[in-house]
Amino acid sequence: MRRTFVRALARPLVLAAAAAAIPLVTAAPAAADRVVVGGFPVDVSQSPWTVAVSSRDRFGGTRAGQFCVGAVVGRSTVLTAAHCLSPEVLGSTPDQVSDLSVIAGRTDLTSSHGREIAVSGAWVNPDYDGDTNDGDFAVLSLAEALPASAVIGMAGAGDPAYAPGTRALVYGWGDVTGAGDYPRGLRAARVRVLPDTLCEEAYPGGGEGRYLADSMVCAGEREGGRDACQGDSGGPLVAQGKLIGLVSWGNGCGRAGSPGVYTRVSDIIRIAGWRSAVREGAGSG
Repeated sequence: MRRTFVRALARPLVLAAAAAAIPLVTAAPAAADRVVVGGFPVDVSQSPWTVAVSSRDRFGGTRAGQFCVGAVVGRSTVLTAAHCLSPEVLGSTPDQVSDLSVIAGRTDLTSSHGREIAVSGAWVNPDYDGDTNDGDFAVLSLAEALPASAVIGMAGAGDPAYAPGTRALVYGWGDVTGAGDYPRGLRAARVRVLPDTLCEEAYPGGGEGRYLADSMVCAGEREGGRDACQGDSGGPLVAQGKLIGLVSWGNGCGRAGSPGVYTRVSDIIRIAGWRSAVREGAGSG
């Protein structure tokens, strides 16, 4: 999840720039229950707030141009990771991507189900720090509204959903093995919120990024095995029916001693200006 396009080191979990050339893969039988590493298939009706962030122009049409994931927090508002909209990923600023869109209501990216909705405005947190990964979130404004049933509530500061040990689910269409195996269908993985100290020890700073408890959430399994992976960036981490995190970064996929790091939603709520950015349909940051 840390360095864009890199899996072996700490990296952001965005799909590689070569996504246009990635063939459609179906996991082998032995790995059929592994996705968002160590996960299982789900129908999007079970998590209607999970949407694919897409650009066929930049990432090809094999999987409908999916390169990141988003969470619907308002009928016309989607949260995703800031690093998903960086020039390093898109090759430009978001406003220069003519077909930037979100795909809602579609489990299988190769199907025609659901809706593809154009992004009318993209606001990237101007305080996002690409070295520490602090503030890794962006707000997408949609050209058409989604139904209220697709919106998930956000957990504010002090919500018990952030307590260590809380069971959570992370959703996405990302790599199922950590080796570039991208599925057609939406997956989820069962993880737990972990103590901040585990991520502080795993990510003290330097080349692997720095874990900051005020703005990040540590989640996964102590022994590894279940985690988000490349292509899941911006995906929702949900606990007790509320959004608590967005897939952001980490070291490898499902490694023992290297938990996943998520942007803390309570910090997104705290940051001044993001709501006004949504209302105004602000341009890219």
